[in-house]
Amino acid sequence: MTRSAIKPDLFADQHHKTKIDSLGDPLLDIETHIDFVALAAKVDEVAPRPESVKGGRPAYPTEVMVRILVLKRLYNLSDEAMEYQLLDRMSYKRFCGLADSRVIPDRTTIWTFENRIGEAGAKALFVGVEGQLFSKGFIARGGQIIDATLVPAPKQQVSREERDLIKQGAMPADWKPAKRRQKDIDATWTKKHGKSYFGYKLSINVDNKYKVIRQLKTDTASVSDSDHFNEVIDRFNTSADIYADRGYPSKARDQWLSDNGYRNQIQRKGQVNKPLSEAQKERNKRLAKTRARVEHIFGAIEQMGSKTIRTIGQARASFTMTMMAACYNLKRLVHFQKAGIKAF
Repeated sequence: MTRSAIKPDLFADQHHKTKIDSLGDPLLDIETHIDFVALAAKVDEVAPRPESVKGGRPAYPTEVMVRILVLKRLYNLSDEAMEYQLLDRMSYKRFCGLADSRVIPDRTTIWTFENRIGEAGAKALFVGVEGQLFSKGFIARGGQIIDATLVPAPKQQVSREERDLIKQGAMPADWKPAKRRQKDIDATWTKKHGKSYFGYKLSINVDNKYKVIRQLKTDTASVSDSDHFNEVIDRFNTSADIYADRGYPSKARDQWLSDNGYRNQIQRKGQVNKPLSEAQKERNKRLAKTRARVEHIFGAIEQMGSKTIRTIGQARASFTMTMMAACYNLKRLVHFQKAGIKAF
């Protein structure tokens, strides 16, 4: 009989779990440093759990569903893929508290929960993670950096006539309900560096010290970056410095910053008949070293599985973009705690 390294064992599953832990399960780090009970409570405040119908199946605990949403965003999984991974991956089941459960939330349950809590629920998670950062001493320091990024959505195949009707707030008469559900009539087109993009826009405010997202605003792609400047100002940063790129300066904004006690660290943009002076170029170069820190955040979100969204409509797009920000901050807090970084 040929010998084999495969050895059946009644406790093989436990051995595998022990091996995963010894190799370093990143989900255990999240489990250790994030208070999911507190996050679930925040969600329940804005989107209370519905009463279970007598004789019907009770809802899954909010904490379990919040953990699932975090996994889904961290690894950029669809509802269908999330259901499969919950059934297939031991570490996912353990993280979500489902290791000993006979039933697992399916794709419809996940989709329904997302729709029930909506953008308000995602915002509650964002605020909840911010609160945990604050409780550890990681307050906004060193000035604030404001920037925006395009979040692509699936391009829509519509005729010019259909597009004109949509712009007027009407709906093509030949669109059946099933087709309507598959058409994103909220996303818009814009151009950047000569290239066309279709989708949405995420504007953020990041503190210079800890590179944590402090404020955010979601919108469609065609809205100007600078339109959200005032909406994402963080009035609690310990520094008066505000950094932004060449897309944000204006005389009105310069005056507003001065009137409100902020130090203007926005890069200057040359005009056709008025190019930048050498002093202004040097200033831009100096500011770029700090302002570029915001690009690290966009890069980290991209590494979480791409900024591209697969949803339909602005409401779900806003939910997804807010979850991107919340999960980025969550990972940032875990990094601080695991690395032993102390706030000061």
